[in-house]
Amino acid sequence: MLDAIFIREISYFIIFQHKCRLYDRDDPYIMSQITIILPDNSTKVFDHEPSALEVAQAIGPRLARETLGVKLNGISEIEDLRVPLKNNTKVSLITTKSPEANEVIRHSAAHIMAEAVQHIWPEVKVTIGPVIENGFYYDFDSPFTFTEEHFAVIEKKMAELVSKDLPIVRENWPITKAIEIFKEKKERFKVELIEGLAQKGESEVGIYFNGTPDKSEWFDLCKGPHVQSSGQIKAFKLLSVAGAYWRGDEKNPMLQRIYATAFGDKKDLEQYLLNIEEAKKRDHRKLGKELGLFHFNESAPGSPFFTGKGATIYTQLQTYMRELYFDFGYQEVITPQIFDANLFVTSGHMANYKENIFFTRIDERDFASKPMNCPSHCLLFKSEPHSYKQLPLRMADFGRLHRFEKSGAMHGLTRVRTFCQDDAHIFCTIEQMQNEISNFMKLLNRVYSQLGMDNYKVYLSTRPENRMGSDEVWDKAEGALAKALDGLSLPFIVNPGDGAFYGPKLDIMFVDALNRPWQLGTLQVDFNMPEAFKLEYVGEDNREHRPVMLHRAILGSLERFIGVYLEHTAGHLPPWLSPVQVTILNITDRVNIFCEDLQKMFRDNQVRVEFDNRNEQLKFKIREAQMQKVPYMVIVGDKEAEEKTVSLRLRDGSEHKGVSVEKLKEMILKDISERSLQPSLMQKAVT
Repeated sequence: MLDAIFIREISYFIIFQHKCRLYDRDDPYIMSQITIILPDNSTKVFDHEPSALEVAQAIGPRLARETLGVKLNGISEIEDLRVPLKNNTKVSLITTKSPEANEVIRHSAAHIMAEAVQHIWPEVKVTIGPVIENGFYYDFDSPFTFTEEHFAVIEKKMAELVSKDLPIVRENWPITKAIEIFKEKKERFKVELIEGLAQKGESEVGIYFNGTPDKSEWFDLCKGPHVQSSGQIKAFKLLSVAGAYWRGDEKNPMLQRIYATAFGDKKDLEQYLLNIEEAKKRDHRKLGKELGLFHFNESAPGSPFFTGKGATIYTQLQTYMRELYFDFGYQEVITPQIFDANLFVTSGHMANYKENIFFTRIDERDFASKPMNCPSHCLLFKSEPHSYKQLPLRMADFGRLHRFEKSGAMHGLTRVRTFCQDDAHIFCTIEQMQNEISNFMKLLNRVYSQLGMDNYKVYLSTRPENRMGSDEVWDKAEGALAKALDGLSLPFIVNPGDGAFYGPKLDIMFVDALNRPWQLGTLQVDFNMPEAFKLEYVGEDNREHRPVMLHRAILGSLERFIGVYLEHTAGHLPPWLSPVQVTILNITDRVNIFCEDLQKMFRDNQVRVEFDNRNEQLKFKIREAQMQKVPYMVIVGDKEAEEKTVSLRLRDGSEHKGVSVEKLKEMILKDISERSLQPSLMQKAVT
């Protein structure tokens, strides 16, 4: 009896000691302790590598129910909530209330859509179904053509699957098992993907089941992340169908791509669908045609023709940037369009960007149209010696660039083959970087504020898979950029793997009136190109040093910017950018002389003015001017001509009578010179 008690007490003691050791951080013999760091730097400790869901459960049941995914160690990429976490991982849980929630929801909605399609039409084969901006798509290999008439049938089946609130389960399969099973299912596209992963050295792949593996017949190859169960997909909508080549290669089979979107809240879906309808009205291609700004011709695919009105917007933007260049210490340069192709071997473009370059052969030499200005600016910098006293040296260039875009990728002004940027390159020392980044943000804020574009986010994009230069150089460049951002207290989001091939970069993502993000401005830190071109300056120590090269743009491509800005403003451009700033509308021909005098007065003051003297009713003329988004409509009748006044109608519909000619001129010239976003309130100008 005593022996039994002794053994029991010894057992309790051992268990107690084990528990104490498990949570004793100073005990070097305990290897099973896993510490997870929460956003507030508090910790949770586990005796195994926990999943993000287990971390959420350890905090509270409500949080666990709402958890959809996780971010690890400050990286922006969302990981699956089921993946085991390593010791000392810092986690940020993605919940149903997080801004990123819809990204996870859409991953799972894509699987639900694919399962629905294969339930209805088992002969259809699946390929890939990624999340994209504002939604997702899935590519199908189908023996018949999908049409929008099929959408209601698919959505009905999806709703049925969602209503079952199926658990979504992940399993890791060995490569050989995955290939074998997908071959049995005759999913050749999945087999090709898995074989590609095997060639990259992967030994296993993630498989997700819609439902538990013992009961579910539908599963898919996927990295994740995915929601806990299908019931967390609260709202979805199929949007359109299009053709797409397998892996984007026209040599591969043509597939059918169904585009869709999903949200965690039905109200968000309803708002999104309203935005889609509004976006159709704001489509810059539609506005460009209605306003007579630009057109395209098959003689020059992907190359816009700007009319006189469109060119006005273009040149006004350039003029504005040139004024700021003077204020911020830039010198504008002009560089050639075509270079010997060897230049792009030196710059790294031939190895990393060749498929986007136009080539030609002249005098038995290979030449190329420049896709970027940076190599030519390196040549300019190298053309003469430089001292540290001359740095930073800021070169700006509105040179025309050419990049080959595939026919299917071109889209109005936002994806073209010929364009120009408000492009500049800054050659500086590493010590000057922080100040130059600060000046870049000051310039960007000034421009974006002037244009009413205050809503934007900053992303830090790090080294891509295909790049030039050593890891040491990239470590140095990324570290310098991150340090500069920290020194400026500038909040940013890390975007791993999306840097330029020559250096990490800041991407400025402008969010427009319909809440759509657009990448416009950028700043890139480049240690590689100065090394490739052997650029040098003489330092204070009288020794030669490599400068740092900063690539930067504020508006980005002017073509793309104009397209984005037209959609953001719905074509209602600020008066200083409007192709026609004033339209004079006569009520009768008796006032034509007075109208012509007004027209001359405006022209003498460099105001873009038109006199609509057509024999049409005033209502018709006003409607026409409103359709053309003219900021100021000056209406003249017999009374106005006699009193030397006008009635002024603004494009918001407001009308102001009895405005003196002098007050009219003063107000309009003030709006234009100050680059006002909208016409001034007339009450202030008239009184």
